[in-house]
Amino acid sequence: MSVRIRLSRGGSKKRPYYHIVAADSRSPRDGRYIEKLGAYNPLLPQDNEQRLVLDQEKVKSWLSKGAQPTERLQKLFSNLGLCAAPATREQPKKSAPKAKALERMKAKEEAAKAALEASAE
Repeated sequence: MSVRIRLSRGGSKKRPYYHIVAADSRSPRDGRYIEKLGAYNPLLPQDNEQRLVLDQEKVKSWLSKGAQPTERLQKLFSNLGLCAAPATREQPKKSAPKAKALERMKAKEEAAKAALEASAE
């Protein structure tokens, strides 16, 4: 049995609230879980202490047993020092701005720079 530490969604439409649970990887997202480990409310500001409520001892024990956190939880846990940060993926070159867009951006920057110099004189 492969155990994952993942987010189980709750809350109403457009108002997400997540429970952090240890669950069998084959069970549905909001379905049966083994143990509840905490809660995550993404609507609260980053500095709010209620944004991520976690029982760190339970999380450490599940990680030591071999449970794998999802990528989102791995990011949250790395901020707390519970596990290593996930490897960042390289962005595809396909989504980078093309030549014309780069020219327009450069012209816009030069125009803004010229306007700033003119206002300074």
